[in-house]
Amino acid sequence: MAIAVAVPAALLAACCFAVAAVLQQEAAATMPARESLRPRLIWALAHRPLWLAGIALSAFSFVVQGVALAFGPLVLVLPLASTDLLFALPLLAWRRRRKLTRRDVTGAVCTAGGVAAFLTVLPYSAGAVRPDARDWLPLLAVVAACVTALVPAGLRSSGKVRAGVYAAAAGLLFALLDALTRSAAGLFRDRGPAALTHWEPYALMFVGGAGLLLAQSSFQAGSLAVSLPLIDTIEPIGAVLAGAAVFHERLATSGHLAVQVLGAALAVTGIVILDRSPLVRT
Repeated sequence: MAIAVAVPAALLAACCFAVAAVLQQEAAATMPARESLRPRLIWALAHRPLWLAGIALSAFSFVVQGVALAFGPLVLVLPLASTDLLFALPLLAWRRRRKLTRRDVTGAVCTAGGVAAFLTVLPYSAGAVRPDARDWLPLLAVVAACVTALVPAGLRSSGKVRAGVYAAAAGLLFALLDALTRSAAGLFRDRGPAALTHWEPYALMFVGGAGLLLAQSSFQAGSLAVSLPLIDTIEPIGAVLAGAAVFHERLATSGHLAVQVLGAALAVTGIVILDRSPLVRT
């Protein structure tokens, strides 16, 4: 029953986030470069109906992903939720009145096949329901250190480099956000409103706000060809590692682990191929 809820919810979240990312990037790309990484960027975008529609859909996708994480582990949900580029590409083709090329289809097949291979040999494990502080501290320290190094590097850069650096930082924060969502969703499922007495829901809001600002700044600095593939690569890998470290979720072992590594490599290769599509480079 848990898998029957988690898998469709994760795929629905991926679809919704793909549409949301397209809408947000189209709106953010019209903003001047001087607004990058400033809170007033969000304020200015909040006056754009297209961006507001994207944010509403993004919020819905986050809720749906929360439902998936309430029933399934990070190592199952995030590889599925990271397939949003597969949904974004045909949407971009439709909006720009272009056809998908053979390379686009090849990239999509590689990504879908890689994710399928990764999940096929995944041993199901619900993981720890309530991690303690010792489980969280290493993850929080690593993400904070990486984001602290990346943000100044982005400020000193421009164009595609800035978009890529901000996207990498956003991907790390989104991976942390996924882990916090997994914990908060479990708390609300088991304890209802009493979950608000724990720190995870409040940390979730802070990390989510920081990730949103970085993602919008990345969208503003460059095309989806730069930002979305990086986020789609860093977020699921980080979330899978967080699931293993914080929630003690199991990955495959021995020969099955090799299949997972090859599947992950194939999925990343597909993302790189899709990154070269003219649809996401404009």
